[in-house]
Amino acid sequence: MSADASSNPAPAKMMDTLPAETLDAIHSANNLSMAFRAVSEHVMPSLVAIENRPAVAVAKPSGNIRPSADPFHGNNPFKGTPFEDMMREFGGMEGMRRFEMRPDGKMMPKGFGDQMPRRGRGIGSGVVIDASGIILTNNHVVSGGGEVTVKLNDGREFVASQVWTDPDTDIAVVKIEGATGLVPAALGDSEETDIGDWVIAMGQPFGLESSVTAGIISAKHRGIGITARENFLQTDAAINPGNSGGPLVNLKGEVIGINTAISSRGGGNDGIGFAVPSNLARWVSDQLVENGSVKRAYLGVGIQPVTQDLAGELGVQPRGGVLITDVYDDTPAAEMGLQAGDVIVQFDGKDVRTPQALQLAVERSPVGEKVPVKVVRDGNRIDLAYKGTEAKKGFFQKRQQSSETQSEQSPTVKIDGVGVEVASLDSAIAKSLNIKSESGVVVTAVNEGSAAEDAGLQPGMVITEVDRQPVNSVKEFESAITGDSDEKTLLLVKTERGSRFVVVKRN
Repeated sequence: MSADASSNPAPAKMMDTLPAETLDAIHSANNLSMAFRAVSEHVMPSLVAIENRPAVAVAKPSGNIRPSADPFHGNNPFKGTPFEDMMREFGGMEGMRRFEMRPDGKMMPKGFGDQMPRRGRGIGSGVVIDASGIILTNNHVVSGGGEVTVKLNDGREFVASQVWTDPDTDIAVVKIEGATGLVPAALGDSEETDIGDWVIAMGQPFGLESSVTAGIISAKHRGIGITARENFLQTDAAINPGNSGGPLVNLKGEVIGINTAISSRGGGNDGIGFAVPSNLARWVSDQLVENGSVKRAYLGVGIQPVTQDLAGELGVQPRGGVLITDVYDDTPAAEMGLQAGDVIVQFDGKDVRTPQALQLAVERSPVGEKVPVKVVRDGNRIDLAYKGTEAKKGFFQKRQQSSETQSEQSPTVKIDGVGVEVASLDSAIAKSLNIKSESGVVVTAVNEGSAAEDAGLQPGMVITEVDRQPVNSVKEFESAITGDSDEKTLLLVKTERGSRFVVVKRN
């Protein structure tokens, strides 16, 4: 017996049964989905895959012997040794592979799985920024000196005719010839991007072409220690190996970053990725195309951030500027009148809060032009002017360390209230420490648990100032530091790496 179809009610549509506020939420989500779709469709024609075959071949194992993934067959090879507990803690050999021994002897998770150049066949991403064939990507995607092949979104392939790189920012420019109909992506203003903004990461993760992920900007102005010049945007949009060089795009369809690195324990996305801001990438790429290299201006100073302890001694807010620790001879900084102890709070009309921000602002200064600089000195604001000067060749390179040793020990004096022992400094001792200074006192010992140790003082450091006053002998140092009735004392110390200020808090 057949049922009467007319008696069966039609299935209810979900949208007809929901309250108004729920419908509004769904419509908002659909609108966001449509925005992601529109941005992806707009930028996708500009996305390219980049394959790099470096000239140096990768050695392959000979013969038919394959190394076992676990040559110890699940057993602990360190059983009965001091490493047995470590193996158990980190989850056996497989777990140990995810960690590395740092210089301080600590086992730490391996991070930034996409940060280093890879030898052998490499696959990354890029984005067309000019219809003449100019493509923006990462240095580590194309480094190696081999053949660089670009695959366009429509499937056409071209061998790069030019490759220009800037390892300091991990930015590279690739040029291809004879490609018609290229669709360039627009570079946006990364300074307008803020924390919480929606972004889309595009690229070739794990070699999977034309992939798109969404997330937000989770932080700005990040320095993570993988390049010499860092000002990364941080995002939780999924970035994986192969995304390097691809665009990070805002909901206007503008490229606001170039995907560069990931923080990862296992080599995949852990929710933290980093991109070079588009403003920095634009400045670097313009110079690479025009000059074949990047010309940077320089100041000629040593700098450090303003911590909370230092801020009170310098009359500024924490992170309220950048502290000058050294002013090198015959540099623009010396010419403009900067002094050690000055705090640069503004450069060219913009606030500077971190050493990275100051460094990048200085380096992008127009050569030959003057820009205003605001400085706090001894609690007072003063105005100076910096003239953009191209960095001397090799200025940013490390000075070679001296291998000579100290031949004899100078008499020492203990300062019990601080927990430090010092000796007079002369030219021979300064030379042995590779420090360009003949004034001050050298730290010879630091008591464990003392105020000096808490401040970071170490043997071999040279103290040149106490509370902004120079000290030229042990007697002057002892008089200055014992005569200081304040709970905090500001010291200027030098090492072979440069100078920095420290605050000693008395117990």
